[in-house]
This record gives sequence, structure tokens and C-alpha cells, in this order.
Amino acid sequence: MMLRDLAIALVFLTRLPLRPNGPVGMGDLASVVHWFPVVGVLVGVAGGAAFTLAHFLHLPSWPAAVLALGAMLLLTGALHEDGLADTADALGALPDQARALAVMRDSRIGSFGTLALILVVGGRLGALAGFWEPLRAIAALVAAAAFSRALMPLVMWAQPSARSQGLAATAGRPPTDRVLIGLAIGATLTILILPTGQGLGAMLAAALVAAFTAKALGRAFGGCTGDTLGAVQQLSELTFLFALVAWR
Repeated sequence: MMLRDLAIALVFLTRLPLRPNGPVGMGDLASVVHWFPVVGVLVGVAGGAAFTLAHFLHLPSWPAAVLALGAMLLLTGALHEDGLADTADALGALPDQARALAVMRDSRIGSFGTLALILVVGGRLGALAGFWEPLRAIAALVAAAAFSRALMPLVMWAQPSARSQGLAATAGRPPTDRVLIGLAIGATLTILILPTGQGLGAMLAAALVAAFTAKALGRAFGGCTGDTLGAVQQLSELTFLFALVAWR
């Protein structure tokens, strides 16, 4: 059962070609949210492995950062980056909430989405370029990817869906115990692989940004959507990495 739940979480959050036993639908997502930070660990390890390879090939820090982020994007299919872009485009359609939600569903990217991707992806690349030592880079990538994904279920739990259909509506509100388990896993992993002060500071900064972002987006759109969850993940991961770089 545990492996099936992990496989379901991987199916939703990555491009891995897994086939969990039995039928899988959007309604299963809420029951596996405690595995989100574990998926984040795998994503971070992929990025860390690419960064380490670049280090052994004697590549400069920026190309190493590009390879690391590229590996993570390949594994996730840029799922959360897409959500960030869609959310940014939708913000440009406010204050008409109905139109904003329609824009969010549009697969085409607009100027706001493009700018958001440039800023956030560029920020992540800049932060990663500050971690030249492979072990430090791996620890930062794993902790940031895990903790930022542990925050997503909390938003799903705290906010209603902005739509009657879509990922957030179909998934429903996750069980409280699984939300707390996911947060505990993300926090514990961070404390184990980062110096305590750095880990606590980065988690606090990421959690504050996630809370502010979720509240602002929830107020703007009338609740959460799959895209706004992606935006929360992206901004909290960026903040986490910035906090670690600032701590050096």
C-alpha cells in the first residue's frame, strides 16, 4: 500500500512512466499528499546528480546550475513552472475573476507568465550557481525540493477550490494527518541534511512566502487551483534557496 501511494504521487508530480496497481484518478491525490516531500527528494537528487557530474567535468558554476535545473525539469515535466506561468497570466486578467480563471486554463503563455518564468527560473539558477561544492548543492536541492512540496498539501487543506472542476476540486481536501505527516517529513529531512540554523531559517522563510502567496492568490481567485499550488511551490523553493545562499 505504501509503495502504491508513493507511485501515485510520482505519477502526479513527475513524468516517470509508472503504473500503480489498480485504477488511479484525481480523487486519489489527496490521500497521497504525505509522499509529496519524498517525491521532492527524488527531484532534488536528480538535480544534485547533474550538478555533481558538471563538477567532475570541471564546468563552471553557471553551466552546472543549468544542468541541475534541466534534470529537475525533465523529471517533473516543468509541472510547477507551468502552474507559475499560468497563475501569473491570470493575475494580469484581474479584477475580473471569471476571466482570470479562464486565462489560467489557457495553455498559451502570455507576457506575465513569460516574465514570471524568467524571474523565478533565473533566480533559481543564480542561487544554484552559488553552491559550487557538490555535497552542499545536493543538500540544498534536496531540502528545497522536499520542503516546498511539503507546503503544497497545507494550501490544499487550508483553502477551498476556486473552481467546481479541475485538479484542486477533484482531489478535494487532504486528510489533516497526512498533511502533518508530509510537513514532518519535509522538516525532518531538512534538519538532517542541512546545518540546523540554516535549515530552520530557510524553512521559516519559505513557509512565510508560501503563506503570503497562498493567501494573496486565494483572495484573488476565490480559492486554490492546481496552477496556484505550482506557483506556491516555485516561490517557496526559490525563497528556500535564496535563504541558504544568503547564509553562506
